[in-house]
Amino acid sequence: MRDSSPGASLDTGATLWSPFTYSLFRAIWIASVVSNIGTWMQNVAGVWLVTTMTTSALLVALMQTATSLPAFLLSMPAGAMADLIDRRKLLLLTQGFMGMVAFGLGALTLMNQISALGVLAFTFLLGIGGAINAPVWQTVTTELVPRPVLPSAITLNGVSNNIARAIGPAVGGVIIAYYSPGWVFLLNGFSFLGTYVVIYTWKRSEDVTSGPAENFTGALRAGLRYVQYSPTIYAVLFRTFAFAFGASAMWGLLSVVVDRKLHLSSGTYGVMLSWLGAGAITGALLMGRAGNRLNFNQRVLLGSLGFVGTNIGLALITQAYWLYPVMFMSGLAWLMVMTSFSTSVQLHVPKWVQARVVSMYMLVFQAGLSIGSIVWGELVDRVSLEHSLLGAAVWMLLSMALAIPFPMRSAEGLDLAPAEHWPDPAVQGSIDPDDGPVMIMIQYEVAAADLPAFRQAAARLTRLRLRDGALRAGVFIDVAHPTRITEFYSVATWGEHQRQHHRFTREDQVVEAQVRQFHTGAEAPRVTHFLAFPKTPNIEVATPFETMEGQQ
Repeated sequence: MRDSSPGASLDTGATLWSPFTYSLFRAIWIASVVSNIGTWMQNVAGVWLVTTMTTSALLVALMQTATSLPAFLLSMPAGAMADLIDRRKLLLLTQGFMGMVAFGLGALTLMNQISALGVLAFTFLLGIGGAINAPVWQTVTTELVPRPVLPSAITLNGVSNNIARAIGPAVGGVIIAYYSPGWVFLLNGFSFLGTYVVIYTWKRSEDVTSGPAENFTGALRAGLRYVQYSPTIYAVLFRTFAFAFGASAMWGLLSVVVDRKLHLSSGTYGVMLSWLGAGAITGALLMGRAGNRLNFNQRVLLGSLGFVGTNIGLALITQAYWLYPVMFMSGLAWLMVMTSFSTSVQLHVPKWVQARVVSMYMLVFQAGLSIGSIVWGELVDRVSLEHSLLGAAVWMLLSMALAIPFPMRSAEGLDLAPAEHWPDPAVQGSIDPDDGPVMIMIQYEVAAADLPAFRQAAARLTRLRLRDGALRAGVFIDVAHPTRITEFYSVATWGEHQRQHHRFTREDQVVEAQVRQFHTGAEAPRVTHFLAFPKTPNIEVATPFETMEGQQ
């Protein structure tokens, strides 16, 4: 058996099944399959129960919104919490909460004390638990397997959900048909308890923090700032929203298609979702064999084209047996796109901010689903089901053009481990981590002929300074000595600058080296730190400065 530590070595020729050689990943993956089966049974039961309780397509579509809206509201705070506190404890809290909510919904349903709005309310509560749970659950994978195996592990996480999608809806549909949705809700509660037990037995190593601890508000700002100055990340976010908005028509209106267009039962709805899950599992197997032949851009474009066909098929096909292969291809396209988005985000982000960036990705994704469900559901009530689905197909086709301004880049070869190559600055006396603002200046001597190339390299470094915590950054030229260049960046507090030391990655170090290669001085570039004097609030104001020289 392989070591379960993510630091264990692995051949670069990892296969789809390589993550299963890590015992901890295997145990948590099995628990997630069981929990996801319960969740999909819950989804089918909840949507079908509301469908039979109301004649409003908008109210049915709001079931998707009730699931997605909490993620829209809570993803960013949840991501900050996941980066700041023990992830195991947070998972125990969320799994226990969702189990209690599911048991409550099941009991009320069996006693016939629930309404359509009540189902929406309980679904919203489950969505709250899921919103807090999701960022930490996704980022835990990076602690269970080494980086070369991570793409396969993320794909297997998608397989877990789609195995559940293939099994859960069918089982849930049978229980609904012969018994009551209440029993489905109770079984979902037990599935959360099973996951709780597995997480409880996980002996997670304590995080070793570098530099002063972040507070909650500062952590949120740091996450937003990281995304703002990371073109690769916000390219994924733009593409994710566009895809989720168009794909939400299928998720929000499938039950309406089955009930009002095909005039069939909940069992058929469950079978439709099972075909979708089977397609996703097949997609994972195909990606395991041939995925390396397609880059992220190509996978997303191909998957988006598949969903164009999905929406057209749901709008025009009137026989259920012709929709089964459509749903199969939808599942394949869904897994191809979603694993591409998720893998791209996680492989381009260092550990210190990973949960926050993943939470923003999930926020954008859920926003697309939530807003899209409302738009397409309202369009059904105002126009027709067919026109709503065809409109979603047109949207999806147009959104493919975003690949031109927002291409998704490869993460192959990126080294995001902390560089830890900056020595602590030499200071006289003690400095409180909350003291600030702080100004850092680095002086270079650059030959006149190299100034254009230096400017380009320095611009890339400036973006990294801003991404990692600088309030302002830039480059100045000495008007009396044009070959003397000063790079500056200001930071809110001394503690924040200390955290910058540990955020700088080995990949960033390459950019820094490209800048420093233009330095022609006999000694290394001179680095000077300035602290606001006297102590001032942590804002940029015009005050005298106290100079403290040292090494960056």
